[in-house]
Amino acid sequence: MPPGILAHMRRGGVLAAALAAAGCGSLPAYRTPKAAEPARSPALAEPPAGRVVQVGAGPEGVAADPRSGRVAVALHEPPTLALLRASDGAVVRRVPLPGAARHLQLARPGGPFLVPAETANQVVEVMPDGTARPPRPTGAQPHDATAAGGRIFAGDERADTVTVLGEERFRVARQPGGLAPVEDGRQVAVVSVRDRVIELYDARSLRRTARANAGVGPTHVVSDGRETLYVTDTAGDALLVFRTRPRLELTRRVALRTAPYGIALDTRRRRLWVTLTGTNRIVKLWTNGPRTVANLASVRQPDTVAVDETTGRAFVTGRADGVLQLLDPADRRPRTR
Repeated sequence: MPPGILAHMRRGGVLAAALAAAGCGSLPAYRTPKAAEPARSPALAEPPAGRVVQVGAGPEGVAADPRSGRVAVALHEPPTLALLRASDGAVVRRVPLPGAARHLQLARPGGPFLVPAETANQVVEVMPDGTARPPRPTGAQPHDATAAGGRIFAGDERADTVTVLGEERFRVARQPGGLAPVEDGRQVAVVSVRDRVIELYDARSLRRTARANAGVGPTHVVSDGRETLYVTDTAGDALLVFRTRPRLELTRRVALRTAPYGIALDTRRRRLWVTLTGTNRIVKLWTNGPRTVANLASVRQPDTVAVDETTGRAFVTGRADGVLQLLDPADRRPRTR
């Protein structure tokens, strides 16, 4: 391990976590540090960029459908999925959920939205018009769900498993926190936040094909759909870039201070959006590098972000104040302090 990285880990007080993940196996749960969490955001120091609309209590998960022009936001109190117009952020429908959700994904353009109802151990598929399919059971506390190879996969955070909806369940590394399809849906990437690793699984056979260390405290992952994965290392203040071919490996680490957490990818414009929960900021990066294009003031507690690839508009949840932030791609205001 390079001396510079070792020094950074010591300063952050997380050397033990990194060494645990670096071994050939896993330490017992009682010896493994807890998974990384978003920072508790301070009061706003400046007005958020773009437009801010009220959406409801405890918004966290968000996903955008470019075909219908709808944005889905998961609300905690009561558990509800709010469906909004992407054009102006107006709520057009509210769909009751069996349990609270923290993260959402869009299965494909046109829907459905995949809603992991963590407190009910179920995943609900909701179409952009608000039509909901019957909930399907998962393991304990489904944190994230994704579509790959014609199947839907849900990461069971408290069971250390991934559920293939309506089919079976298989073991993964401890506490799966983020899932993404890769290689045109032939594989599924799973970031396990307790073991601090990223794993690849064949979407048909469910066999693990690769595993790599994923930083100090990874939380979420997005994919370009082909061979590139982007992981937020929340405890390590970094964005990690992985390639899956010819083998799964870390190719770049980009420093992003103050607990990066939410992440979204605009493949059409080759832009990444990453929230910094420790300072109420959101950074926009060009995937070539990646390098920062803009650093903007966000809403308070910006835990999740989504992007509409038709317009390039980004949507950021402000959990502390029950709001949603709308940011257009032309907004390039730099950080001024």
